[in-house]
Amino acid sequence: MIALRAAWLAVLTALGGTAAGLGTYTFFYAEGASYLSSDPTVCANCHIMQEHYDAWRAGGHHAAARCVDCHLPHTLAGKYIAKSLNGYHHSKAFTTQNFQEPIKIKPMSARIVQDNCIRCHADMASNLVLMGRADPDYPKCAHCHARVGHDF
Repeated sequence: MIALRAAWLAVLTALGGTAAGLGTYTFFYAEGASYLSSDPTVCANCHIMQEHYDAWRAGGHHAAARCVDCHLPHTLAGKYIAKSLNGYHHSKAFTTQNFQEPIKIKPMSARIVQDNCIRCHADMASNLVLMGRADPDYPKCAHCHARVGHDF
C-alpha cells in the first residue's frame, strides 16, 4: 500500500514537473512577460501582426493612442481579463495554425474598440455615438472609419 502510494506520488510529481517545465519554457519562448506591458511593440511579437503594427506607426493615431488604448478596456480588471482571453485565443490559433487571414476582429474585441472610440471622441459626435450605443444594429465607428489606426 505504501509502495503504491509512493509510485502514484512519483508519477504525479513527474507529470506536474513536466507540465511546469513545458509551461515555463513556452512562457519564456513566447516572451510571455512582455504581454503584461502596454508597449505597442509587443503586438508585433507575432509575425502576422507586423503589418498592423507598421500601419499603426504610419497612421495618425500613433501619436495619440497605443494598441491598448483602443483594443483593451480601461479598467484594471477588464484590461487583464481581456489580455488573458485574447492571449489564450491567440496562442491557441497560432499554435494550431487555425486562423483566417486577414485577421478579423472578434465581437468582444469590436465592442471594446467601439467603447474606446466613444470614450475618446464622444465630445465630437456625442449625439450620433450615443444613439449607436442603444441600438445594436446601428453602424459602429469602424463602419465608416475602418482604416483609422491601421491604415492599409
